[in-house]
Amino acid sequence: MSTPETPSAPSCSQLFWVFTRIALTSFGGGLSGWLLREFVQNRKWMTQEEFLNGLSISQALPGVNVKNMAVWIGYRLLGWRGAIIGFVGIIVPPAIVIVLLEAVFSSLSGYPLTHVALTGAAAAAVGLSLSMGITAARAVPRNAIPMIIMAGTFVAVAILHWPLFWVVLVAGFVSVAYAYVKGRVDE
Repeated sequence: MSTPETPSAPSCSQLFWVFTRIALTSFGGGLSGWLLREFVQNRKWMTQEEFLNGLSISQALPGVNVKNMAVWIGYRLLGWRGAIIGFVGIIVPPAIVIVLLEAVFSSLSGYPLTHVALTGAAAAAVGLSLSMGITAARAVPRNAIPMIIMAGTFVAVAILHWPLFWVVLVAGFVSVAYAYVKGRVDE
């Protein structure tokens, strides 16, 4: 089975502009869906498996997931320079726009159309997040243990309302232990 050819790594400026464009054209959640589409599906700079591994790491680390993901993708593609470019590209341009928009929004907040537009943008963000969740769920191995861990995490958080911190800590430990043991057995 041959592996598909992957295009050469992006230049620093290409990477910066991709992150900047994603950051400036996204609103609310769903950025991981845009990152997947851009880096895996459109540009093929990484595989879906690499992306989902990075997403898992990014979500496990403290801080903003999309910032963690941008740093990880940047590092994966261009080393320490890419990590810095990913961070700056995903954070700085939107921060500037947010300050400018705040001035405009404060003067428009009294109009009902403003709230309608924000509701529509939020719905689009939910759709992108759902798309990313479905993509990730499809990539989960169809083994009993990962499915039990996934279902158990859902039940614990969504139905039983257990504290997210403890559920993630326990489920994360069990997942890592399972992957470690499975990896050792497969060797």
